[in-house]
Parts: sequence; structure tokens; C-alpha cells
Amino acid sequence: IPSNGSLWSPPRSYIYQKRWVKLDADYLRYFDSEKDTYSKRLIPVSSISRVSSIGDQKFEVVTNNRNFVFRAENDADRNKWIWTLQQIAEERKSKAPERTLMSLATDSATEPADKSGFLELRGFKHKLFVVVVGDKVFLYKNAEDYQLGIGITYIEMNVGNVKEVDRRSFDLTTPYRIFSFCADSEQEKEEWVEAMQQSIAEALSNSEVAERIWAVESNRFCADCGSPKPDWASINLCVVICKRCAGEHRGLGPGITKVRSLKMDRKVWTEELIELFQQFGNVTANQFWAANVPPSEAISPTSSSQERRRFLIAKYREGKYRHYHPLFGNQEELDRALCVAVTTSDLAETQALLFCGASVTCDTGDPQCPTPLALAERSGQRLQMEFLLHNKTSGQSSGRLLSALLCRAEFSRRWCTLQDGVLSYYENDRNTVPNGEIRVEEIVCLPLCSCWAWHSCSGPHECTFEVYTETDRLYLFGLESPDSAREWLKSIAKSFVHPCAEELVALDFERLGRLHYKGGLTLERAQEGWFALVGSTLHVCSEDGRRQEPLQLRKLQELCECPCPADRTPWLGGRPPAEPRHAGRTLYIQGERKLDFLGWVHAIQKAAGSSGDTLSEQQLTESDVPLLVDRCIDYITQCGTGRGIYRKSGQNSKTTSLLEVLQRDARRVCLKEGEHQVDDVANTLKRFFRDLGDGLFTRRWAPDWLWATALEDEEAKVGKYRQLLAALPPVNRATLKALINHLFRVQCFSGENQMNTHNLAIVFGPTLFQTDGKDYKAGRVVEDLISHYVEIFNVNDQEMKKQQDEITAIMKMREASSSGTQQAGDFICTVYLEEKKTETEQHVKIPATMTAEELTFEILDRRKIVMKEKDYWSCFEVNEREEA
Repeated sequence: IPSNGSLWSPPRSYIYQKRWVKLDADYLRYFDSEKDTYSKRLIPVSSISRVSSIGDQKFEVVTNNRNFVFRAENDADRNKWIWTLQQIAEERKSKAPERTLMSLATDSATEPADKSGFLELRGFKHKLFVVVVGDKVFLYKNAEDYQLGIGITYIEMNVGNVKEVDRRSFDLTTPYRIFSFCADSEQEKEEWVEAMQQSIAEALSNSEVAERIWAVESNRFCADCGSPKPDWASINLCVVICKRCAGEHRGLGPGITKVRSLKMDRKVWTEELIELFQQFGNVTANQFWAANVPPSEAISPTSSSQERRRFLIAKYREGKYRHYHPLFGNQEELDRALCVAVTTSDLAETQALLFCGASVTCDTGDPQCPTPLALAERSGQRLQMEFLLHNKTSGQSSGRLLSALLCRAEFSRRWCTLQDGVLSYYENDRNTVPNGEIRVEEIVCLPLCSCWAWHSCSGPHECTFEVYTETDRLYLFGLESPDSAREWLKSIAKSFVHPCAEELVALDFERLGRLHYKGGLTLERAQEGWFALVGSTLHVCSEDGRRQEPLQLRKLQELCECPCPADRTPWLGGRPPAEPRHAGRTLYIQGERKLDFLGWVHAIQKAAGSSGDTLSEQQLTESDVPLLVDRCIDYITQCGTGRGIYRKSGQNSKTTSLLEVLQRDARRVCLKEGEHQVDDVANTLKRFFRDLGDGLFTRRWAPDWLWATALEDEEAKVGKYRQLLAALPPVNRATLKALINHLFRVQCFSGENQMNTHNLAIVFGPTLFQTDGKDYKAGRVVEDLISHYVEIFNVNDQEMKKQQDEITAIMKMREASSSGTQQAGDFICTVYLEEKKTETEQHVKIPATMTAEELTFEILDRRKIVMKEKDYWSCFEVNEREEA
């Protein structure tokens, strides 16, 4: 009976404060106001032992260890609160009469904490006791309050995101608040980040399959240790297991147990598999696997990882406790009995036969149904078929759509067929029983790659492609020609790609697969999408079939990796997701499996980097200017256009080193005053243009630019320059404009730096045309471009005014610097507090290195505003009529 409303709640001094109070089936919580998302206090309904009236609109909530007094607006409201609280408390107690006093103290007692301990939280004087349980993070004042269940608040992790800040700090970000935590050590921080990412993964999962399987009583407890609500399963052993046992199951290997999540591996859970688990159940499975477990060797929910590992190895790998079938040891009789069992509904008999040695691919003696799977299919035994499929090591293929001689794994020669959604490989083209199979629905990624990287290849395999599956396996296939590899790749892609993303198959992709992603305004729930990498472009198709705008990876503003839960297999088993930020929007990507995801990360990083020495192969800004050029120009403009700029050489070793790191990944380079000298940066920019493949003006058009200098009529010459500018590739055109714009600004300070238009042309002419300096025409071109900058580049009045304003601001900054009133790089900025009014404005001196956070604190300090726990301030730069 959920309820909410305003109540007066007293602190220890019994001076009542008005709070917004919410009551639901689990907690009584109070907040500072109705708008708040996170409470000041929470009291588990399960801990309430009594609710009684104490007069004057007041009532008392009595828990096992503490009393809380509230005052309502009137007696009617008070009585309604008392009645509602009593109803919910009685309902909870009647549902769980067997719960102990301790389990009543905390609602999460039945579910052990994934992680707990003390952390510093910005806004609190003392450390808080933080607990990660399932899909929530709870905050308590101390460990004693945790034992009592009396907390501060809890955070729903379905809207959370965790990001490491520094060596010991990390942020838990939600749409409503940022929780900034600090751990005692770097290792402790990594453990917390991992636990919270795991919690996010659980929060984003789906419990429909779990609820259906839990409908069977025995499936509500782990088949191995007995923990309640197990949300993992071994799909070939048909046992439902808890998270801790699932981790140890993985250590046994997929040849023994295939672990899947009930909540997250939704594609695996077909209707037949769910029915199989409902009919089979943990009881039936354990009647075979745990028929003879000595009490001294059994494990419990509190058993350690080592104890679990030892028990599971004995139970499943060694079969120490199993109930042996009477035919054990007689291979021929076991196989014959299996062929009979699969035609009936006796799943327990099939299980006992298979795990006592019967072969799932044995010869039935029936030419029309040569395997037990075929017999089960003919008999209409769907669940028998499902059980055999998940325990199959090899199978039968009936036809060929494509056939070729491929090389798999260690490049053994195999005959391969693709038919009815199954890629099968045989010893040779005469064999009827395949060595192995790959079901296309299990494929998650198809990359095409060059075989020259595989030095162990035996044979002339000019091109290879890879197949990644849900079981985190990688298959490598090699062919003798790229066309053959592409044909196979396209055919497999058509079989496993969802119809909504068929248009991606038509692309000349280097990598194609499915990934989970979040983006835009829908960050609460990740959705599945199909991704195709073509060159430096990433194509995305959502699960509803909508084709999104392709991502130009070289134009990414940022590409980083973030932590992710350590146990969530569909989300890479805890490996980090890639996070490209592009053109004002952020896209979070998570892979199906660790191996597949690492391949995507590497491929995206490679595609997003500079791939050659021409302009079009560089990392670019949104305006098509190489990021390296943009970084250098910004730094030189900001930190110094002083005497001799571009004429001084700088240190050769520093120039070489800086150019190397900028060409490797300019996004990760932050040029800072004090760390980088202006002359070194200027020399880096010149060397980049001098060594540029094909040059800035291109080999095709450079002679025409030089020829144009001979035109005597200035108007005709400017017209020719504009014609040649239009003929340049877009990236070259944008880069040339950015550079000449910069040189135009530099010459505005020629009185200070002695670099007028002519001097700049002497430096940059040979550099841009990559000549030895003897041809004066190269310098003449640059001089003309600077002198006629406005006409040649079609700079409009608005753009010109903006540039003039920026030049004026730089000149003022220079004057202030030379007068000693201000450091070089500082400037005065007007900042408004909350509203743009005269009384709210502050004039602040802003150094080049000041961050938005530091500026915010500076303003708050000036206005003597104290940051409260729930306060969050942001700093914005507003553009009004193109005026910053």
C-alpha cells in the first residue's frame, strides 16, 4: 500500500523538521523535499515491530533497535499513516514468519552483499559504510546501522555509470546526482568499481526467464550450494546455479559445463530450453550428479571459492558422486540404450546414459536417422533434441549451399558446408559426419583480416576471416584468394545477421557483429544493435531496424575504455566497454564476450587513429582539419606569438618526440604551458607540413598554384586562387584555410613578433610546397593567400568580426602580460551566477590552465556560498548572437 506525503521528523534535539516521506512495500524513507530522488534516511518495513500514536498528531515507529517519531499535519493524516504502516508491516511478517531477528534487521540479509566497506563520499565529513547488493548500492552512516538495516539511501544502478577519476577516486554518476567516492587504496578502488559495474549489469538484465524457471520449487535454490534465487545455469547439465558457483563452473571449461545467465543471455533461452529446465529441474539433475555426496564434502551458501572449486571438480569433472547407470563400462550397450531413450520422454535416462559414456554421435544403424538427434527428431521429442544439442560435440549436415577447401584453427585442411544455419567442417568431402559445427545463431562477430599477420600459417592463405561465438571461442578460416574469403564471409553474415540489419551485409565491411549499446537520451537501458566497420566509418543499425547516422571514427572527440562487471558474460565478462564521443553525442558500446569485444576495441582504436601520412588519413576535427594541426595552432595562439615565432627552430629531439605522439593519437595529447615550449610546437607544425605525403597543395595542383603567381592582374590572380582552392580535396581545403587564418592573426602582431606577411611567407612557402627554398614562387603564394585571405577564402563579415574580436582580446592579454598585471595566457571573463543580471556578475581572471570546476568554486567562494550535500553546480559557456 504505497503512500507518500509531508511529515515533521525530529532530529535528536526533537526540533521537528518538515520532510517528504515515502512508504512502499519495502522501505519507509524521508527526503528534504518532494523533488529529491535520494533520501536522507530509510527504514526497512521488515524491521518495524510496532507503530503507535503518542498524541499531538505524533506517532512512533518502533524498530528492533531504534525508535522514530513523526508528526503529521493533523490527526486524520496521522491515523492514516499509522494504519498504512501497520498493514504493510503485518503483511511482510505474515509472508516471512520464519525470518530471524537479524534477517529482519536488513532487507538484504537473504542476499549476501557483493561488496561492503567504508568509503569517503564528497559532501560527508566522515566515511560512509557502502554496500553493493544485487542491482542497488546502499549508503549507511556506519557498520552498526548496516547491521540494523537503518540506512541513508539506496541508488538504483539501472541509471548508474561508474568512471575512474584518479588513483583512489571514482564517480558513480546518475541523471540526478554524482556520487564521488574515494577508497583507501588503488586496489580497493578497482574492487569497488568492479562491484558497481557488476551491479549495473544486473540492473539492466531481464528476469522473465528466471521467473519461469524458478516456478519449479527445486530451481529456486542453487543445485550446488543451495543459495536462494540462483540466476545462472549450466545449459548442458540442466542445473540452475548461483553467481558464485557459476564462476567456478566456468573454470571447468565449456567442454564440461556451458554457463549462461537466466537474466542476461536472453537469446540462448529458447522456449524448448526453458521447458527443458522446467521439466528437468535441479532435483532430477542432482539425483544423478549428487546421489552420493558425503555431508562432510557438501558445500553451503557461505562456502569459500576454494571449497566450491574442489566440490564442483569432484561432482562434474570426476563424476565422484553420480549415480552410475547399470550399463556403465559397456560402450556398445550404452549407445544402443541411448538410441532407445531419445525416442521417449525419459530425460533422466538420457542424462544418465550420456554422462556415463554413451556417445551423442553414435551410429544408430538406421540410414534415414543415423544419429540419436535424428531419432529424437523423427519421434517428435523436442526436449530430447534440445538436451542432445547442448551436449553435442559433433553432428550431421545434410546439404551444401557453399563448399570450399578451408583451413581452420591450426590450418588443418577441412571440407566446409553452410546449410540450414549450421557451418559444418569435415575431414574431407567424402565424410558424412562432421568433425564439428558452428550454429550461426551462436555467432557474434565476423572480422575479415589479412593472413600475413598469422606467421604460423602453413600454406598460401592470402586472406583469412574469423568467427567469434557466444561461448567465447574463436575460429580462424583461411582461403587462397580474397574473393573466396569475401564470398564465404557474406554468406555466413546473411545467415546470422538479423533481417533488420541486412543492409549492413551489402557493405564492404572489415568487421560485422552484434553489440549492446546506449546513446542519446536512453542511457537507462542498453539495446542490441548490429555494427559494421568499413574503413574508418562505423555503421550502426538498431534492434528495431533503424539505420543510424554512421560514425566517422577519425572525427571522434574522445575514445576511451571504462570498467565493466567482472562476471557478466554477455557484457564481456567484466571487460571494459568502448565509449566514443562524437559530434556532441555519446555512444557506449559493450560486446557479447571478452574475446570478441577486445577485437572490436582494437579495430575501432585503429580505425579512429591516423593511418598514413596524407591529410585525409589523419585524425580530424569536425571541420575536417587534422587534429594535430588544430592542437598546435590553438596552443601557439593561446601561449605565444612572440618575437621570432616560426623563425626559431626549437629543439630537434623534442620536435621529433612531440610529432610522433601527436601522429600516434592526437586526442590523448594535451599541450600545456610549462611542459611544452612554443618554439617546439611551432617547429612540430612546420615539420608536419614539410613531411606530409602528397603535400598540402597536392602534387596534382601544386604547379598550378605556383604558376598563378605570374598573373599580373590582382583580381585575376585572386580568382585563379579561388578556383584552385575549390579543386583541392575537402580536407586539404579546410586545413589550408585554418593555417592561413592562423598566419593572418600572427601577422596582426608583427610589431611585436617581427613576423609580417612577407617573413611568414619566407618560412612557410618552402615548407608547404616542400621545396628547397630556392623557388621564390612558393613564398609568393603564401604571401598572396595571407594578404587576400578574406577574398580567397570567402570570409563573411560576421566571421571576420568574430576573428577581429579574438585578435583584440589577444592584444589586451598581451598588454596586460607586458605590464606585469597579469600572467601570459590569463584573460578577464564576466561570469554570471544563476541569472544574467548586473548584481550577479563577477569579473574573474582566468588562467589558461583553469578548469570549469575551479572557476565554479572561485565564484562560489567570492559570493560566500557554502556547498551543501545536495548542491550541484555547473559552469556553462553561452553563445548569444555568435558572441561568446
